[in-house]
Amino acid sequence: MKQNTSQISNPADANQITREYFDSLLIEMRHIDSVLPDTTLQLYGETFSTPVMTAALSHLNNCHPNGMVEMAKGAAAANAVMWTGMGEESELEGITATGARTIKIIKPHADNNNIYRKLEHAESCGCFAVGMDIDHAYNSRGQYDTVLGLPMTGKTLDEIKDFVKATKLPFVIKGVLSEQDTYKCLEAGVKGIVISHHHGIQNYAIPPLRILPKIVKVVDNTIPIFVDCGITNGMDVFKALALGATAVCVGRELMTSLSESGAEGVKKRIHEISDEMAGAMARTCSPDIRQIDPTVIWNR
Repeated sequence: MKQNTSQISNPADANQITREYFDSLLIEMRHIDSVLPDTTLQLYGETFSTPVMTAALSHLNNCHPNGMVEMAKGAAAANAVMWTGMGEESELEGITATGARTIKIIKPHADNNNIYRKLEHAESCGCFAVGMDIDHAYNSRGQYDTVLGLPMTGKTLDEIKDFVKATKLPFVIKGVLSEQDTYKCLEAGVKGIVISHHHGIQNYAIPPLRILPKIVKVVDNTIPIFVDCGITNGMDVFKALALGATAVCVGRELMTSLSESGAEGVKKRIHEISDEMAGAMARTCSPDIRQIDPTVIWNR
């Protein structure tokens, strides 16, 4: 349900702004010539049952004793893509051992050698893509960030080009929220971008779905576009796909399911979100996730 703006506790909060924007988008129904929808996702030469993927989470032991590995078990059972963020090498090895097809996202560590080591390890333990979380380079005071005691720095276009060349895997940039960064990602040769404000890392950050159509035009079907932040249900997923996303990342919604029911809960929630998305596809004459007409989306 759409919130009344007067009820927002902090109008600067990017997460609340994002939720408001999701809820401001309405869906036109189309029934004549409709078909049963195909929800499969083709990504980097592999086939998945759904465009609903996990987010690049980390340190989920507060949700489950073996949090990230258990999340991976749920993703594998749902035949969905598993993303992962920070964590020990042994944890990544445990994640990929579940059979979950995994994308490893690496922080912008100040020591580039650390990044190269992590890229090499991700390849060696069977990840099918890697990437970098560029929006964690700075803190809110305009200084380089420190994450769990590890120093970060901003990365230049030339550095990103070097990271792309250092791995045989598709390289993804997470934290894109502008046309300018999109052009630079394309120049760097990345094979995917995640449109994200890192769950409100900056006040007043533009909602990912608001900038998405502009980024879609820049990309022009050359690389996959993923959307992150605030996705809680299948209607959110449908709206993102309709506006041009290839797939979406779901984080906190799956963390709740992980806490309550472990891998089985993660699998069940991915299926529920996917089913709701499919329901919207069926009622909009959308035969598959790549053929959703963006004109079905209306602004309130």
